[in-house]
Amino acid sequence: MNDSVSLTGLAKQMVQAGLLDEKAAQQAHQQAQRNQLSLVTYLVQNRLATSRALVELASEQFGIAYLDLNTLDKEVQPKELISEKLVRQHRVLPLSRRGNKLFIAISDPTNHQAITDVQFSTGLNTEAILVEDDKLGAAIDKFFDSTDGGLGDMGDIDLGSIDVEAASDEKPINDGNQDADDAPVVRFVNKMLLDAIKAGSSDLHFEPYEKSYRVRFRTDGILHEVARPPIQLAPRISARLKVMAALDISERRKPQDGRIKMRISKTKSIDFRVSTCPTLWGEKIVMRILDSSSAQMGIDALGYEESQKELYLAALKQPQGMILVTGPTGSGKTVSLYTGLNILNTVDVNISTAEDPVEINLEGINQVNVNPKQGMDFTAALKSFLRQDPDIIMVGEIRDLDTASIAVKAAQTGHMVMSTLHTNSAAETLTRLRNMGVPSFNIATSVNLIIAQRLARKLCSSCKKEVVIPREALLEEGFPENKIGTFKIYGPVGCENCNGGYKGRVGIYEVVKNTPALQRIIMEEGNSIDIANQMRKDGFNDLRTSALVKAMQGVTSLEEVNRVTKD
Repeated sequence: MNDSVSLTGLAKQMVQAGLLDEKAAQQAHQQAQRNQLSLVTYLVQNRLATSRALVELASEQFGIAYLDLNTLDKEVQPKELISEKLVRQHRVLPLSRRGNKLFIAISDPTNHQAITDVQFSTGLNTEAILVEDDKLGAAIDKFFDSTDGGLGDMGDIDLGSIDVEAASDEKPINDGNQDADDAPVVRFVNKMLLDAIKAGSSDLHFEPYEKSYRVRFRTDGILHEVARPPIQLAPRISARLKVMAALDISERRKPQDGRIKMRISKTKSIDFRVSTCPTLWGEKIVMRILDSSSAQMGIDALGYEESQKELYLAALKQPQGMILVTGPTGSGKTVSLYTGLNILNTVDVNISTAEDPVEINLEGINQVNVNPKQGMDFTAALKSFLRQDPDIIMVGEIRDLDTASIAVKAAQTGHMVMSTLHTNSAAETLTRLRNMGVPSFNIATSVNLIIAQRLARKLCSSCKKEVVIPREALLEEGFPENKIGTFKIYGPVGCENCNGGYKGRVGIYEVVKNTPALQRIIMEEGNSIDIANQMRKDGFNDLRTSALVKAMQGVTSLEEVNRVTKD
C-alpha cells in the first residue's frame, strides 16, 4: 500500500504549503509507515490536515482527478454494481459508469487494493477520483439509504449464497460455507450468471489466455466482453464452475460436460449447460442458458410469415411423415421443434425425444439424454422408442445413415418424426440425406416439410431511424422492383433500452412443403440447385427473400439481413 517516493514527496509538499511543519510531517510519515498506513490515510484519520487541502495536494502529487462531492449528480450513480460490504470495507463510492469504465470515489490515492477489488468484483475497468474523506463517509451513508439493491426483481439475492445444484444431483452445493479465500470468486461467478440472465444472453464464455482472462456474453447472437478478472484467478474460477456442475475438478486435460440448476428464489430457477475444453493456457468454459419458457411462447412469437405458419401447422396435423429443421448452431432449431411438440403435447398422444443433451424440459414428454459411452446413442434410442407404442418421435439430430434409416422407416410406418440437420438450406437438406445413403424413394415419400432458419437481431423500437437507400442499391440487394417505394428501411441507432440499436431476435425462415414436383426431382436424383429452382417455382421464399421481407416490415436492418443470409 505504501509508495515511499510519492509519500515523501507529498510530505515535503505539505510542509512547503504550510499545512504541516517539518517535524510534524516527519513524525507523521514515520508513524504512517509504522502503522502500515499511507500518509494520506494517517493524516486524514488523525485530522492532522484539513481534508480539502490534503486532497488537492494529493491530486497534484499522484496525478488523479479531484471531485467536490457537493457537485455530484446522484442520478448517474450506478447502484447495482458494488456491494455495500465492499464499499464500506475499502471506503469507496461508485460515481458513474461510461461504457466498460467505472469511476469510483476514494480519499486515499495509495489504496490500490480497493481499485483492484472493485475491478474484479464488477468486471469493469475502474478509474479512481479523489474526494474529501469527511464528505466521502457521509456520501456512502446517503448512497445506501437510497439504494434498493440494484438488481430489480433480483434485488434480495445474496451473491455469496445462491443455491446451485448439478442436474444429476438433488443435493444443493453448499455455497454458504465457502472458505474466505473463495468467497470473492463465488460472488464473482454468481454475479456473472445473474448478469447474463438479466441481459437476456444465451451463452457465457470464460476464456483464459497467457496474460489475461476474459468473460464474454452472447447477447442477441453477438459476443461482447463484460469482464476481465485477474489471470491469477483463472484456476479458481474454473474450479468453482466445475464444482457447481458436479464435474471432476482434478481432470484438466479432457473435455467435460455438465449441467447446473441455479435457484435464485423460492419459485424461480435457471438451468445452465456447461462445457469445458482444455486450451493452451487453461480450461475454457462455455455455459448455455437453457430457457424452458421459450417453448411456451407460441408459434406466433417466432417470426413466421402467415403462409409459413400455416404450412408448419398443417404438417403437424399429419398422422405420419417427417418434419426436418435445419440451420447452424444457435439458429433456434430446438425452439422451433419444441414449439411444435408443445402444440402436439396432449393427453392422447405418446411423445418421446432423444437429444444430446435435453435442453428444454416439458411435462408430458418422455425425454432421453443420449449417452454413447453407455450404449445409448440416437440409433439405440430410436429402436427403443419404436417398441414403446409411440405416436410422435423427436430426434435431436440425424448424424449418420443408421439414425436416418430408422427415422425414415418410422415416418413411413405411421409415426410423426421430427428432427434437425446441419445444412444451409432446405434444398441442401434433401441432398444431404441422399449423400448419407438414404434411397431417393424413401426421401421423397417420407419428408413432409423442411424448415431452414436463421436468427436476426430485431431493431429497437425506441430508437430505430429511417435510412435512405438509392433505388439501384435496393434492387441490387434483391428487393422486388414492384415493391420499392411502398416500404421504408430502418437502421440501428442505440439507446439505453437496447444493445447498439438492437433488442431481441426474430426468426428468418424458409418453409418448404414436399410437393409432387419436388418429389419427382428427388426421385430423379436432381442436385440442390434443381431442387432450389423448383422451390421458387412452387412459391416458397428462400432465406434471403424472407429476410428482405423482415427488412421491408421494419423489423430488422439491411445490415443484419446481409449478416445472417448470403445471396
